[in-house]
Amino acid sequence: MKLAGVVVLYNPDQKVINNINSYIDELDALYLVDNSSADNSTLFMHEKVEYIPLRKNTGIAHALNVGAKKAIDHNFHYLLTMDQDSMFEKDALKNMKSIIDADDEKDQVGIYSPFHKTAISEPVPEELFTSPLVVMTSGNIINLDIYKCVEGFEEWMFIDCVDFEYGLNVRKHGYTIKQINTVFLDHELGDYEIKYVFNKKIFCDNHSALRRYYIVRNSFYLYDMYHDDYPDYCQAVVKQAKQSFFYATVFEKHGFKKLIYMIRGYIDYRKGKKGAYGK
Repeated sequence: MKLAGVVVLYNPDQKVINNINSYIDELDALYLVDNSSADNSTLFMHEKVEYIPLRKNTGIAHALNVGAKKAIDHNFHYLLTMDQDSMFEKDALKNMKSIIDADDEKDQVGIYSPFHKTAISEPVPEELFTSPLVVMTSGNIINLDIYKCVEGFEEWMFIDCVDFEYGLNVRKHGYTIKQINTVFLDHELGDYEIKYVFNKKIFCDNHSALRRYYIVRNSFYLYDMYHDDYPDYCQAVVKQAKQSFFYATVFEKHGFKKLIYMIRGYIDYRKGKKGAYGK
């Protein structure tokens, strides 16, 4: 399999180099799309790497589209999408490519995902393939012919729900998603904590107030876009967004500020505002 990769950067540090080194040998080209205002080109000196500075934060969706269009221009049919905070286990991407090459259904698969190993992962399924409704962006290999069919990632969402919208769009167009349960990606969740309320476990991810804005706003937009096709999932997304008004405010750091931003997110949704916050 001829494979390109894209990593979306935002104020990266040296750790991202170790992450990239865990998979770059299995790529034919790697596009580093940098949403930072600073120039980080000196961090990445490799013959396979093309560094693409955007000079400002344009959002994860736009950066992914920049990388995907580069790959298409260079005649790639598959693209690995990576976050800067993720790394593959040894030989994982090599095995992932082999499994995809051997899959008779690959032309109908819009997204191949690894199993994400996080601090809150569920047990690994026994089957080689499972078919989750949506998957997180990092570690995915996407079919670029199908990417063109669904018209890419939704840039007005800016950051949160971008991966979920893309997965639902792929499915709505009649394609599938396959998670490969023998391939593992180590994925950091950030500053998460576990709280207990009446013996109920609550996962607090401590997203910033700005991230909370996007999560609330885009969750309601996602419901409007896909509730006719995927009602149970979309109801669950909105329910979680509503619950965050309580959990993020009461149990997370800077709760009052987050509440203000979540209210703004809902107000902007009702007003039909999209794109970057404050624009």
